[in-house]
Amino acid sequence: MSESQIETEALDARPEGIARAAALLRAGSLVAFPTETVYGLGADARNGTAVAGIYATKGRPSFNPLIAHVADVAAARELVAWNAMAEAMAAAHWPGPLTLVLPLRSGHGVSPLVTAGLETLAVRVPAKACARALLDAVGGPVAAPSANPSGRISPTTAAHVRAGLGGKIAAILDDGPCAVGVESTILGLAGAAPVLLRPGGLAAEEIEAVLGCPVAERDAQDPLSAPGQLLSHYAPQASVRLNATSVLPGEVSLGFGPGVFDLNLSASGDLREAAANLFGHLHALDARRLPIAVAPVPEVGLGVAINDRLRRAAAPR
Repeated sequence: MSESQIETEALDARPEGIARAAALLRAGSLVAFPTETVYGLGADARNGTAVAGIYATKGRPSFNPLIAHVADVAAARELVAWNAMAEAMAAAHWPGPLTLVLPLRSGHGVSPLVTAGLETLAVRVPAKACARALLDAVGGPVAAPSANPSGRISPTTAAHVRAGLGGKIAAILDDGPCAVGVESTILGLAGAAPVLLRPGGLAAEEIEAVLGCPVAERDAQDPLSAPGQLLSHYAPQASVRLNATSVLPGEVSLGFGPGVFDLNLSASGDLREAAANLFGHLHALDARRLPIAVAPVPEVGLGVAINDRLRRAAAPR
Protein backbone atom coordinates (compact mmCIF):
# COMPACT_ATOMS: atom_id res chain seq x y z
CA MET A 1 0.00 0.00 0.00
CA SER A 2 1.40 3.39 -1.03
CA GLU A 3 1.73 6.31 1.37
CA SER A 4 -1.22 8.04 -0.29
CA GLN A 5 -3.53 5.10 0.34
CA ILE A 6 -5.51 4.33 3.46
CA GLU A 7 -7.09 1.15 4.76
CA THR A 8 -10.67 1.05 3.49
CA GLU A 9 -12.84 -0.68 6.09
CA ALA A 10 -15.38 -3.26 4.92
CA LEU A 11 -18.60 -2.81 6.90
CA ASP A 12 -21.83 -4.77 6.67
CA ALA A 13 -25.34 -3.43 7.11
CA ARG A 14 -25.90 -4.76 10.62
CA PRO A 15 -26.37 -2.16 13.38
CA GLU A 16 -22.67 -2.27 14.32
CA GLY A 17 -21.59 -1.55 10.74
CA ILE A 18 -24.09 1.27 10.34
CA ALA A 19 -22.99 2.82 13.64
CA ARG A 20 -19.34 2.67 12.58
CA ALA A 21 -20.13 4.23 9.20
CA ALA A 22 -22.08 7.04 10.89
CA ALA A 23 -19.23 7.71 13.32
CA LEU A 24 -16.77 7.97 10.44
CA LEU A 25 -19.04 10.41 8.58
CA ARG A 26 -19.52 12.57 11.66
CA ALA A 27 -15.72 12.64 12.07
CA GLY A 28 -15.29 14.04 8.55
CA SER A 29 -14.32 10.85 6.71
CA LEU A 30 -15.68 9.57 3.39
CA VAL A 31 -17.88 6.46 3.44
CA ALA A 32 -19.48 4.68 0.50
CA PHE A 33 -22.99 3.41 1.20
CA PRO A 34 -25.76 1.75 -0.82
CA THR A 35 -29.03 3.25 -1.91
CA GLU A 36 -31.69 1.62 -4.08
CA THR A 37 -30.21 3.40 -7.12
CA VAL A 38 -26.39 3.16 -6.91
CA TYR A 39 -23.71 3.27 -4.19
CA GLY A 40 -23.00 6.82 -3.03
CA LEU A 41 -19.79 8.38 -1.74
CA GLY A 42 -20.91 10.12 1.42
CA ALA A 43 -19.57 13.05 3.42
CA ASP A 44 -21.16 15.22 6.10
CA ALA A 45 -22.85 17.91 4.00
CA ARG A 46 -22.22 20.51 6.73
CA ASN A 47 -18.45 19.88 6.77
CA GLY A 48 -16.79 21.77 3.93
CA THR A 49 -13.48 19.96 4.33
CA ALA A 50 -15.19 16.58 4.12
CA VAL A 51 -17.20 17.63 1.06
CA ALA A 52 -14.03 18.90 -0.61
CA GLY A 53 -12.69 15.39 -0.09
CA ILE A 54 -15.46 14.02 -2.32
CA TYR A 55 -14.37 16.23 -5.21
CA ALA A 56 -10.69 15.43 -4.69
CA THR A 57 -11.20 11.68 -4.31
CA LYS A 58 -13.48 11.33 -7.32
CA GLY A 59 -11.63 13.86 -9.47
CA ARG A 60 -15.00 15.58 -9.83
CA PRO A 61 -15.26 19.16 -11.13
CA SER A 62 -16.21 21.48 -8.28
CA PHE A 63 -18.83 23.22 -10.47
CA ASN A 64 -20.86 19.97 -10.53
CA PRO A 65 -23.27 20.07 -7.55
CA LEU A 66 -24.04 17.17 -5.20
CA ILE A 67 -27.21 15.63 -3.77
CA ALA A 68 -27.89 15.94 -0.05
CA HIS A 69 -29.39 12.71 1.28
CA VAL A 70 -31.66 12.98 4.31
CA ALA A 71 -33.53 10.49 6.47
CA ASP A 72 -37.06 11.87 6.02
CA VAL A 73 -39.24 14.69 4.69
CA ALA A 74 -38.93 16.69 7.91
CA ALA A 75 -35.15 16.79 7.48
CA ALA A 76 -35.55 18.00 3.89
CA ARG A 77 -37.86 20.82 4.97
CA GLU A 78 -35.13 22.12 7.28
CA LEU A 79 -32.80 22.63 4.30
CA VAL A 80 -34.99 23.93 1.47
CA ALA A 81 -37.98 26.18 0.87
CA TRP A 82 -40.82 23.67 0.58
CA ASN A 83 -43.79 24.15 -1.76
CA ALA A 84 -46.98 22.38 -2.83
CA MET A 85 -45.35 20.52 -5.73
CA ALA A 86 -42.60 19.23 -3.43
CA GLU A 87 -45.21 18.10 -0.92
CA ALA A 88 -47.11 16.18 -3.60
CA MET A 89 -44.00 14.51 -5.02
CA ALA A 90 -42.64 13.58 -1.59
CA ALA A 91 -45.98 12.10 -0.54
CA ALA A 92 -46.11 9.97 -3.68
CA HIS A 93 -42.48 8.99 -4.25
CA TRP A 94 -40.36 9.44 -1.10
CA PRO A 95 -38.58 7.42 0.00
CA GLY A 96 -37.49 6.55 -3.52
CA PRO A 97 -35.37 7.30 -6.60
CA LEU A 98 -36.42 10.95 -6.81
CA THR A 99 -34.31 14.05 -6.09
CA LEU A 100 -35.96 17.46 -5.73
CA VAL A 101 -34.13 20.73 -6.42
CA LEU A 102 -35.50 23.61 -4.35
CA PRO A 103 -34.30 27.00 -3.08
CA LEU A 104 -32.06 26.88 -0.01
CA ARG A 105 -33.68 27.82 3.25
CA SER A 106 -32.11 30.38 5.56
CA GLY A 107 -29.93 28.73 8.19
CA HIS A 108 -29.60 25.48 6.23
CA GLY A 109 -25.99 24.91 7.33
CA VAL A 110 -24.99 23.04 4.16
CA SER A 111 -21.51 23.70 2.78
CA PRO A 112 -21.58 25.82 -0.41
CA LEU A 113 -19.42 23.11 -1.99
CA VAL A 114 -22.49 20.85 -1.99
CA THR A 115 -24.48 23.31 -4.12
CA ALA A 116 -21.46 24.40 -6.22
CA GLY A 117 -22.34 27.95 -5.16
CA LEU A 118 -25.95 27.77 -6.40
CA GLU A 119 -28.91 29.10 -4.42
CA THR A 120 -30.69 25.76 -4.75
CA LEU A 121 -30.10 22.34 -3.20
CA ALA A 122 -30.74 18.86 -4.60
CA VAL A 123 -32.23 16.73 -1.81
CA ARG A 124 -33.45 13.13 -1.61
CA VAL A 125 -34.80 10.53 0.83
CA PRO A 126 -33.46 7.13 -0.34
CA ALA A 127 -35.63 4.03 -0.13
CA LYS A 128 -33.03 1.53 1.02
CA ALA A 129 -33.53 0.84 4.72
CA CYS A 130 -29.84 0.74 5.63
CA ALA A 131 -29.27 4.10 3.91
CA ARG A 132 -32.02 5.72 5.96
CA ALA A 133 -30.71 4.07 9.13
CA LEU A 134 -27.28 5.51 8.36
CA LEU A 135 -28.69 8.99 7.73
CA ASP A 136 -30.69 8.83 10.94
CA ALA A 137 -27.56 7.82 12.86
CA VAL A 138 -25.54 10.66 11.32
CA GLY A 139 -28.26 13.10 12.36
CA GLY A 140 -27.88 15.41 9.38
CA PRO A 141 -27.60 15.63 5.60
CA VAL A 142 -25.02 13.51 3.80
CA ALA A 143 -23.74 14.75 0.44
CA ALA A 144 -23.23 11.80 -1.87
CA PRO A 145 -22.55 11.48 -5.59
CA SER A 146 -21.99 8.01 -7.05
CA ALA A 147 -19.04 6.21 -5.43
CA ASN A 148 -16.78 5.95 -8.46
CA PRO A 149 -14.02 7.96 -10.16
CA SER A 150 -15.66 10.93 -11.88
CA GLY A 151 -17.09 10.19 -15.30
CA ARG A 152 -16.78 6.41 -14.99
CA ILE A 153 -19.43 3.72 -14.69
CA SER A 154 -21.56 4.10 -11.57
CA PRO A 155 -21.23 1.34 -8.93
CA THR A 156 -24.10 -0.95 -8.09
CA THR A 157 -22.15 -3.31 -5.78
CA ALA A 158 -19.58 -2.85 -3.03
CA ALA A 159 -17.04 -4.63 -5.25
CA HIS A 160 -17.48 -1.93 -7.91
CA VAL A 161 -16.77 0.72 -5.26
CA ARG A 162 -13.65 -1.03 -4.01
CA ALA A 163 -12.32 -1.45 -7.55
CA GLY A 164 -12.59 2.29 -8.16
CA LEU A 165 -12.00 3.90 -4.75
CA GLY A 166 -10.44 1.24 -2.52
CA GLY A 167 -7.52 2.69 -0.58
CA LYS A 168 -8.88 6.24 -1.01
CA ILE A 169 -11.90 6.29 1.34
CA ALA A 170 -12.44 5.33 4.97
CA ALA A 171 -15.06 2.61 4.54
CA ILE A 172 -17.57 0.84 2.32
CA LEU A 173 -20.92 -0.12 3.83
CA ASP A 174 -22.06 -3.24 1.97
CA ASP A 175 -25.73 -4.18 1.70
CA GLY A 176 -25.67 -6.11 -1.57
CA PRO A 177 -26.53 -4.99 -5.10
CA CYS A 178 -28.71 -1.94 -5.82
CA ALA A 179 -32.23 -2.81 -6.97
CA VAL A 180 -32.96 0.16 -9.29
CA GLY A 181 -29.51 0.41 -10.85
CA VAL A 182 -29.67 3.92 -12.37
CA GLU A 183 -29.40 7.18 -10.46
CA SER A 184 -32.39 9.09 -9.16
CA THR A 185 -34.56 11.26 -11.34
CA ILE A 186 -33.83 14.93 -10.60
CA LEU A 187 -36.82 17.27 -10.70
CA GLY A 188 -36.38 21.03 -10.52
CA LEU A 189 -39.09 22.71 -8.44
CA ALA A 190 -37.42 26.06 -7.80
CA GLY A 191 -39.44 27.88 -10.45
CA ALA A 192 -43.08 28.23 -11.40
CA ALA A 193 -43.07 25.04 -13.53
CA PRO A 194 -41.43 21.65 -12.92
CA VAL A 195 -38.34 20.82 -14.98
CA LEU A 196 -36.78 17.40 -15.54
CA LEU A 197 -33.11 18.08 -14.79
CA ARG A 198 -31.98 14.46 -15.12
CA PRO A 199 -33.96 11.36 -16.10
CA GLY A 200 -33.53 8.46 -13.71
CA GLY A 201 -35.21 5.73 -11.71
CA LEU A 202 -38.62 7.43 -11.69
CA ALA A 203 -40.18 7.91 -15.13
CA ALA A 204 -41.38 11.37 -16.21
CA GLU A 205 -44.86 9.95 -16.80
CA GLU A 206 -45.09 9.06 -13.09
CA ILE A 207 -44.16 12.62 -12.13
CA GLU A 208 -46.74 14.12 -14.49
CA ALA A 209 -49.40 11.81 -13.08
CA VAL A 210 -48.80 13.27 -9.60
CA LEU A 211 -48.46 16.93 -10.57
CA GLY A 212 -51.20 16.91 -13.21
CA CYS A 213 -49.15 18.95 -15.64
CA PRO A 214 -46.38 18.40 -18.20
CA VAL A 215 -42.77 18.39 -17.01
CA ALA A 216 -40.46 20.54 -19.12
CA GLU A 217 -37.09 19.19 -20.26
CA ARG A 218 -33.89 21.02 -19.37
CA ASP A 219 -32.28 23.02 -22.17
CA ALA A 220 -28.91 21.36 -22.80
CA GLN A 221 -27.37 24.83 -23.20
CA ASP A 222 -28.37 25.90 -19.68
CA PRO A 223 -25.66 26.06 -16.98
CA LEU A 224 -25.27 23.02 -14.74
CA SER A 225 -28.01 23.04 -12.12
CA ALA A 226 -27.92 19.44 -10.86
CA PRO A 227 -25.68 16.36 -10.89
CA GLY A 228 -25.46 14.10 -13.94
CA GLN A 229 -25.65 16.84 -16.58
CA LEU A 230 -22.11 16.62 -17.96
CA LEU A 231 -22.06 15.45 -21.60
CA SER A 232 -19.50 12.69 -20.98
CA HIS A 233 -20.40 10.70 -17.88
CA TYR A 234 -20.97 7.13 -16.67
CA ALA A 235 -18.27 6.05 -19.14
CA PRO A 236 -16.36 2.76 -19.37
CA GLN A 237 -12.71 2.73 -20.41
CA ALA A 238 -13.71 1.10 -23.70
CA SER A 239 -15.54 2.92 -26.49
CA VAL A 240 -19.31 2.49 -26.75
CA ARG A 241 -21.33 2.20 -29.98
CA LEU A 242 -25.06 2.74 -29.58
CA ASN A 243 -28.10 1.35 -31.42
CA ALA A 244 -26.01 -1.48 -32.83
CA THR A 245 -28.06 -3.96 -34.87
CA SER A 246 -25.00 -6.14 -35.50
CA VAL A 247 -21.66 -6.74 -33.82
CA LEU A 248 -18.43 -5.85 -35.58
CA PRO A 249 -15.26 -7.97 -35.32
CA GLY A 250 -13.41 -7.15 -32.10
CA GLU A 251 -16.51 -5.86 -30.27
CA VAL A 252 -18.42 -7.26 -27.31
CA SER A 253 -22.19 -6.92 -27.27
CA LEU A 254 -24.72 -5.61 -24.76
CA GLY A 255 -28.19 -6.68 -25.77
CA PHE A 256 -31.79 -5.88 -25.02
CA GLY A 257 -34.59 -8.27 -25.87
CA PRO A 258 -34.32 -11.61 -27.71
CA GLY A 259 -31.02 -12.49 -29.35
CA VAL A 260 -27.53 -13.77 -28.72
CA PHE A 261 -25.29 -11.27 -26.92
CA ASP A 262 -22.28 -11.35 -24.62
CA LEU A 263 -24.54 -9.87 -21.93
CA ASN A 264 -28.21 -8.94 -22.10
CA LEU A 265 -29.84 -6.12 -20.14
CA SER A 266 -33.13 -8.00 -20.32
CA ALA A 267 -33.86 -10.91 -22.64
CA SER A 268 -37.59 -10.36 -22.05
CA GLY A 269 -37.42 -6.64 -22.83
CA ASP A 270 -38.22 -5.55 -19.26
CA LEU A 271 -36.97 -1.97 -18.78
CA ARG A 272 -36.86 -2.25 -14.98
CA GLU A 273 -34.62 -5.31 -15.26
CA ALA A 274 -32.52 -3.50 -17.86
CA ALA A 275 -32.03 -0.48 -15.60
CA ALA A 276 -31.00 -2.70 -12.69
CA ASN A 277 -28.45 -4.51 -14.89
CA LEU A 278 -27.07 -1.51 -16.81
CA PHE A 279 -24.02 -0.46 -14.82
CA GLY A 280 -23.15 -3.96 -13.66
CA HIS A 281 -23.12 -5.26 -17.23
CA LEU A 282 -21.07 -2.28 -18.40
CA HIS A 283 -18.52 -2.99 -15.66
CA ALA A 284 -18.32 -6.65 -16.71
CA LEU A 285 -17.93 -5.91 -20.42
CA ASP A 286 -15.45 -3.10 -19.79
CA ALA A 287 -13.19 -5.62 -18.03
CA ARG A 288 -12.69 -7.30 -21.43
CA ARG A 289 -11.08 -4.09 -22.76
CA LEU A 290 -12.89 -4.30 -26.11
CA PRO A 291 -15.29 -1.83 -27.76
CA ILE A 292 -18.89 -2.30 -26.62
CA ALA A 293 -21.77 -2.52 -29.12
CA VAL A 294 -25.11 -1.74 -27.48
CA ALA A 295 -28.41 -2.88 -28.96
CA PRO A 296 -31.27 -0.36 -29.26
CA VAL A 297 -33.32 0.28 -26.11
CA PRO A 298 -36.80 1.83 -26.41
CA GLU A 299 -36.95 5.50 -25.41
CA VAL A 300 -40.01 5.12 -23.18
CA GLY A 301 -40.46 4.96 -19.40
CA LEU A 302 -37.21 3.92 -17.72
CA GLY A 303 -35.74 3.57 -21.22
CA VAL A 304 -35.33 7.37 -21.20
CA ALA A 305 -32.93 7.15 -18.24
CA ILE A 306 -31.14 4.11 -19.69
CA ASN A 307 -30.57 5.86 -23.02
CA ASP A 308 -29.46 9.04 -21.25
CA ARG A 309 -26.74 7.08 -19.42
CA LEU A 310 -25.73 5.24 -22.59
CA ARG A 311 -25.44 8.44 -24.64
CA ARG A 312 -23.22 10.00 -21.95
CA ALA A 313 -21.14 6.81 -21.81
CA ALA A 314 -20.65 6.97 -25.58
CA ALA A 315 -19.94 10.73 -25.76
CA PRO A 316 -16.47 11.96 -26.84
CA ARG A 317 -14.10 12.26 -23.86
